[in-house]
Amino acid sequence: MEYEDRYRQCQRPKYDCLLFDLDDTLYPLNSGLAAMCTNNIREYMVEKLGIDKNTIHHLSNLLYKNYGTTMAGLRAIGYDFDYDEYHSFVHGRLPYENLKPDPVLRSLLLSLPFRKVIFTNADSVHVAKVLNRLGLEDCFEAIICFETLNPFHKNVVSDDEDDIEFVGSMFTSETPAGNNGIFNIIEHFSQPNPSTSLPKTPVVCKPSEAAIERALKIAKINPHRTLFFEDSVRNVQSGKRVGLHTVLVGTSQRPKGADYALESIHNIKEALRELWEADKVSEVSYSGTVAVETPVTA
Repeated sequence: MEYEDRYRQCQRPKYDCLLFDLDDTLYPLNSGLAAMCTNNIREYMVEKLGIDKNTIHHLSNLLYKNYGTTMAGLRAIGYDFDYDEYHSFVHGRLPYENLKPDPVLRSLLLSLPFRKVIFTNADSVHVAKVLNRLGLEDCFEAIICFETLNPFHKNVVSDDEDDIEFVGSMFTSETPAGNNGIFNIIEHFSQPNPSTSLPKTPVVCKPSEAAIERALKIAKINPHRTLFFEDSVRNVQSGKRVGLHTVLVGTSQRPKGADYALESIHNIKEALRELWEADKVSEVSYSGTVAVETPVTA
């Protein structure tokens, strides 16, 4: 019976789900969408929120670094706006025409015998446009996007103990805020030893470990049997901390937290040939020796 159990365990594939980020993962960074997106975000901050354009570069970098996305940071420091309007402004003018059908990637994805799920911070309209342009709209079982983790506009951080754990804390009487009630994050970081902590954000997004865990729960994904493909090092590292097997896409240099590193998503078969051998019968050894996985870069 013991040998039978070990045999069944050896026959079971290492993974049962592949989790993919979208932007700059399923298509290359040089497509130009990321640069235009950054430009659109900064224009939104000036035109719609009235933020001084001379502070935009520094402010947006601080927000992205500390909250995962600029949107999450803007909401944290006190700006309120319609999420759909924001996404329409930021993504609506992107050069989607730069994305071309990718039959090679499509063939690779369809040949993989696993669940395949998209996990992105982007909104559903953007996701649909990207997948359609790439010709990959029918390659994934499910999509976890902004609306999945943020189903309604949260004006305040929830007090529900089951809710997401956000960065920082709520405003205090000592919080450095201007007359308009906006937390001055630039002033905060200009202090040698800030006496206050950063305010929380109501936006749920990567690289928050709690956000990743919520996404896995929604999609009924076991992190220990899932391979996570991402172009962001910090998202990869957060994924690793919650138990995911991780692949950094966009470079062959494997940082801490990444099990594999791919210069391009097209290198997936070269670096992870085991994924295509998952349905083959494995040879079983009862010597008691355990094989050790060697990380691969390609």
